Amino acid sequence: MTQRARLTWNGARALSAMQAGAVLGVRLAAEHVLTISRARVPIEEGTLERSGTASVDEAGPVAAVSYDTPYAVRVHEDLTARHDPGRGAKYLEAVVDEEGERALAIIAAQLRRALR
Repeated sequence: MTQRARLTWNGARALSAMQAGAVLGVRLAAEHVLTISRARVPIEEGTLERSGTASVDEAGPVAAVSYDTPYAVRVHEDLTARHDPGRGAKYLEAVVDEEGERALAIIAAQLRRALR
């Protein structure tokens, strides 16, 4: 007895879904890092915290989390400054180090969902 099977490969649709899943995953991972880092940004008036943004280059897809004030880098790097408890220097770098695995898991979850 001979069995037959028919397979239709939708490669273009699969690649498109993967790209969309990757872009969404990278965006959500960047937003996650931004949210956690905002809770650690030193606060005087809140300007630095409000300047935080997550941006995504969908062609990559690549994301960036940044803070846009003239003093953002100085505050981030000054390990001698005193800040409120839970807030301080390395407010972005430390979060990336601590949340890197979680960010990768967020991206992977979106890729899995896109390929269902």
